[in-house]
Amino acid sequence: MFPPPPQDPAAVLRRAVNRLSRRMRTERPQDGLPSGRLGVLAHLYRSGPSAPGAIAAALHVQPQSLTRTLAALAGDGMVSRTRDAADGRSHVIELTDRGFAAMARDVRHGDTWLRERMDAELNDTERDVLRLAAALLDRLAGDE
Repeated sequence: MFPPPPQDPAAVLRRAVNRLSRRMRTERPQDGLPSGRLGVLAHLYRSGPSAPGAIAAALHVQPQSLTRTLAALAGDGMVSRTRDAADGRSHVIELTDRGFAAMARDVRHGDTWLRERMDAELNDTERDVLRLAAALLDRLAGDE
C-alpha cells in the first residue's frame, strides 16, 4: 500500500493540522500542564462535572490510563472528587478554581501565540477563512 498522493485533500489537511499541533505544543509555557491534564481540565470546563468513564470516553482514552492523571490533578487541587449521589460506587470529578486558573493560563498563552501569528501573517479574509475552517474541523472531529 502506498501513502496518499501529496495533493490528496485529506492528506494535505492532516499534515497541516499535525504541523500546527506540533508547533503549538512547542509554544506551550515551560511550566505548563502536561497535555493529558490540560485535556481533562478543558473537558471539565466545557462539560461540567463528569464521571471518570465519561471523561475517558470524551477524550478517547482508556479509563485505566486516566487514573494517574486524575490522581495528579486531585493531588494538585485542580479537581475535586466526590461520591456520585445517584450511584455511591462511582465518583464525580469537578474542576476547582485552581484547576480553572491553571487551564486558563495555559490556554491564554497558546491563544496569544496563535493570535499574534494570525495577525502578523494573515489578512482579514484569511482570518475569516480560518474561523470557518475551525468550525468545519470541529464538525469533522465529532462530539466531545
